[in-house]
Amino acid sequence: MNFWEKLPKPFVVVAPMADVTDAPFRRLIAKYSAHERTDGTVGGPDVMWTEFVSADGLVRATPEGKKKLLADLIYTNEERPIVAQLFSSDVGHMEYAAALCRELGFDGVDINMGCPDASIEKQGCGAAMIKTPRVASDIIAAAKRGARMGEVDGIPVSVKTRIGYNQDQLEEWIPHLLASAPAALTIHARTRKEMSKVPARWERVARAVEIRNSLGVNTLIIGNGDVLSLEDGHRKAQLSGADGAMVGRAMFGNPWFFHPTRRLPTRLTALPTHGVNRDTIMEHDTSEAGVEYVTLRERLLVLCEHTRLFCELLPFKNFATMKKHYKAYVGGFPGAAELRSALMATETPADVEAVVHAFLTGQ
Repeated sequence: MNFWEKLPKPFVVVAPMADVTDAPFRRLIAKYSAHERTDGTVGGPDVMWTEFVSADGLVRATPEGKKKLLADLIYTNEERPIVAQLFSSDVGHMEYAAALCRELGFDGVDINMGCPDASIEKQGCGAAMIKTPRVASDIIAAAKRGARMGEVDGIPVSVKTRIGYNQDQLEEWIPHLLASAPAALTIHARTRKEMSKVPARWERVARAVEIRNSLGVNTLIIGNGDVLSLEDGHRKAQLSGADGAMVGRAMFGNPWFFHPTRRLPTRLTALPTHGVNRDTIMEHDTSEAGVEYVTLRERLLVLCEHTRLFCELLPFKNFATMKKHYKAYVGGFPGAAELRSALMATETPADVEAVVHAFLTGQ
């Protein structure tokens, strides 16, 4: 079943980001962004992606290695619709991995054709696919076979890419991908060379929409790059004509991102000093009708919850990976630098909870 066809437009979706949108973080997004819509359904992100997973690894890895890779493909029903992102330049491996994701119950499969990581590109994957369009077409076809896209028991295949490699190649690259008719095409509005060092060019997303329309294909176009808020995602999609927008960095440390009335404050004022309970202290420099600001206590307790989930679900991963989130959670308030420093010295969830408790109680 093609869930893409049922999404309200414009939609806003969770980007696949290595060591960020893993199972623990996605669970928190599903939990803290959940809200009741006017029609009685539960709202949140319109679609979630897993981190990218190596199709080659799923085929070749030892039992222990495969177990670790499969941990990147665990999910809960609260995260639906959820798409498994894969990468490979081997058609047989891609077909196998797409079939596996279908068997695991995913709502869709996505192919990474935009990652700029050198180790990924050495395998002919990620952004390197832009330089081998014929291989890219073969990989999409293989994923469709494995996912049984278009069949009664099949799931849709989508692609995430960039507007070019060293230069803007949108006019050639996007029509080539659309010829393979993926269900959706996410376009990071920068080249591989630009990484994220320049502003995303959403006018190129608009051009991709024009190309899609001129070709008369049904592929949905999703814009990606510099989405700052839920409202900004909707606005960028509407202005570009895209069917949806994908958000990445703005979610860091903010599992409330997709909640319509709960948000992080823009600034915290001075906090009480030693010996004063800080649990509910939260000041903000703006006010907005209908908006409830997340308190400092809530934010830090979710950081502790995130840490516990990380260690429970991904016990084999280096604890330093979790620490990458601390800078995002801990910032914008007096004492944040000192708190971050203390958190970076922790080694267990218990250590983290002790540091947070000491900070909140002013000890």
